[in-house]
Amino acid sequence: MTLYRLAKNSKVVEALVEAAENGKQVDVLVELKARFDEENNIGWSRRLEDAGCHVIYGIDKLKVHSKLCLITRKSKKGIEYITQIGTGNYNEKTARLYTDLQIITSNSEIGIEANKVFTALSFGEVVEETNHLMVAPKCLQNKVLALIDDEIEKARTGKEAYIGLKLNSLTDKKIIDKLIEASNAGVKIDMVIRGICCLQSGIPGYTDNIRIISIVGRFLEHSRIYIFGKGEEEKMYISSADFMTRNTLRRVEVAAPIYDEKIKHRLNHFFNTMLIDNCKARVQCANGEYEKVVNEFPKTNSQELFYEEAYNNVESIKEEKENRKYKNSVFVDLFYEDESAEKNDIALYNALHDEPLPEGTKVEKIRVENVLYMNFQNDISVVILLEM
Repeated sequence: MTLYRLAKNSKVVEALVEAAENGKQVDVLVELKARFDEENNIGWSRRLEDAGCHVIYGIDKLKVHSKLCLITRKSKKGIEYITQIGTGNYNEKTARLYTDLQIITSNSEIGIEANKVFTALSFGEVVEETNHLMVAPKCLQNKVLALIDDEIEKARTGKEAYIGLKLNSLTDKKIIDKLIEASNAGVKIDMVIRGICCLQSGIPGYTDNIRIISIVGRFLEHSRIYIFGKGEEEKMYISSADFMTRNTLRRVEVAAPIYDEKIKHRLNHFFNTMLIDNCKARVQCANGEYEKVVNEFPKTNSQELFYEEAYNNVESIKEEKENRKYKNSVFVDLFYEDESAEKNDIALYNALHDEPLPEGTKVEKIRVENVLYMNFQNDISVVILLEM
C-alpha cells in the first residue's frame, strides 16, 4: 500500500497494524517527503515497523503520490489480486472535505501490473512499461500524448473526436501543446480544472474548440478523470495525477483504466453534470478571465446534486432491506410457525434428554428478526423450564 497523507488518528494504519499482527505480510510505502506531513508520516512509519510491517521510505528524487492498494492471496485457483486505485489520500479527515474517486477490481491483469509497481518501488525503481495502468514518471505522460494523438487522427479523418479532462491543475507544456494541436484539428475538448491552468481557451483559430470551467464549492474538487473518445471507442481513466510536470515526470502516479460500462456511465454522469453546473462553476473566457456560467439548464449545483444522489441511494438501500421478504427455513416452520410447533419442540427436547417433560409443559418461542442464512430466516430459540 502507498501512503502519502495520513490523518493524525489514522484508522488505515491501525488496520494495517492489525493485519500484520494477525500474521499477514504487509508492505507499505510511506512518503516522508509529503509537504507539511513529514513529522506525522515518520511517526506512523515507526508504528508500522513496530508491528512487523515492511516499510519502504520512498524513492530518491521522486515523490510517491499514487493511491494504490493491492491485496494478494493464494487460493485453489492460484494467485488472486484485489486492486484498489484512487484519486485521493487514505486520510479520514480529508475524505470528509474532498471529492475523490476510487475503483476496486479483481481484474488479474491490473493486479499483475499493480504488483509490478510495488516490486519496482521495493527496489527503489520505477515501472518502465505497462499495458493497462498509466504509471508516472515513465509511462503516463507519453501514454496521454498518444491518446490525444488518437483523437487528432479521428478528427482529421472526419470521425467524432472528443477529450474530457477533470484536473486540479494543468501546467505540463507538452500536454498543453498537444491539446492545442487537437483543438486545431477539430477535437472537441471539455476541461474541469479547479486550480492553476496555463492553457487559455476560446481563442479563435487557436483554442476555440476548448472549453474550460472551474468549480469551487463546499467540497474541494480533487478527483481526476481522463476521457478520450465517445461511444464504443471511449477510453476512460481515474488518476492520482494532475497534468503538471511535477506529477507527470517527477512523481510516481497511477492512473487506472475503467473497463466496466456501468462505471463508465456513472463517471460520465458526474462529468457531464459538472459541465452544466450554473451555480458554482465559472467559465474561462478568451481573455483569461473567469465568468459565472449562464446556460439554458435549470439551476444546477453539481456538488449538492451528487450529495443528494448519494443520500437517496443510501435511503433506498435501507428501504429495500426493510421491505425485503424472506422465506422461513424448514427448521423455523417445524419449530416455530407450524400449528404443532410446541409439540415438536417438546419432542426435540425429550429426544435430547434422559427424562421426558411432563404433560402441559409451557414452551416460550423466541425469534431474532432479520437473522439470515442463504436468504432464509433461520433463527429460533425455545425456553423450556427456564432453559434455552
